Amino acid sequence: MATKITAAQVKELREKSGAGMMAAKKALVASDGDMNKAMEALREKGVKTAEKKSGRVAAEGLADVSIKGNVAAIVEVNSETDFVANNKDFQKLVQDIADAMAVNKPADQKAAEATKLADGTTVAAAVINATATIGEKISFRRFSVLEKTDNGHFGSYRHMGGRIAALTVVEGADDETAKDVAMHVAAINPQYVSREQVPADIMAKEKADLTEEAKTEGKPEKIVEKIVEGRLNKFLAEISLDDQEFVKDSDQTVAHYVDSKNGKVKHFVRYEVGEGIEKEEKDFAAEVQSEMNR
Repeated sequence: MATKITAAQVKELREKSGAGMMAAKKALVASDGDMNKAMEALREKGVKTAEKKSGRVAAEGLADVSIKGNVAAIVEVNSETDFVANNKDFQKLVQDIADAMAVNKPADQKAAEATKLADGTTVAAAVINATATIGEKISFRRFSVLEKTDNGHFGSYRHMGGRIAALTVVEGADDETAKDVAMHVAAINPQYVSREQVPADIMAKEKADLTEEAKTEGKPEKIVEKIVEGRLNKFLAEISLDDQEFVKDSDQTVAHYVDSKNGKVKHFVRYEVGEGIEKEEKDFAAEVQSEMNR
């Protein structure tokens, strides 16, 4: 006689595994109500599903931030389509991963994937399970952990619901200033905090190129250096956060704005979902037609 599976058992398995209702019920039926065996069956199914989808390109998804005291983390978790970003389970997974990164401060990606979430599941296992339950390839792409002093402030900002996320550390000032800087970072996308951080080889090449450009334009030798200096400052204003015109007040630079609040920008991280990933060009009409012809 088949074991009767109760709604309470299905609910418990769903909460433990994150699996859908039908998948949880089938696993319990197949295991005669044994919760541990059902969990193992779902795990094996998740691994197989993840293996099948491993070759797919996941360039959509969400970036998110978690702040825990003097530690903050920013993460990017990818999916195959932007529809998944609206999935509440996916959103929770991204936030859970961000929380785990802030709490545990893993040293690298391998350690991050082995980090346990609040429910005891490792990040790697949670991603595999999400792939199986959501039906798309899910991947935990990257993370950064920043720390501050007791006098410092974190600023975070998410644009387009998490399409872009920025995290800043400002020494001194206040939370509002740090958030303003995070909004600027999200909008303008600087590469360095200050001109002092720009690598010497990049500065040397840019100066050489600008010098050659000025000479080619026929500028008098005696003013070439001044012209190059001006153009170098313009170049730095494109890549150095401190030197950029503040997005909320173009009459001052970011450095001047933060200084007026008795602060100084120390660090920032900006993630834009999918940047640097070569996306697949999909013909959705052809895919639908293919499904209809099966």
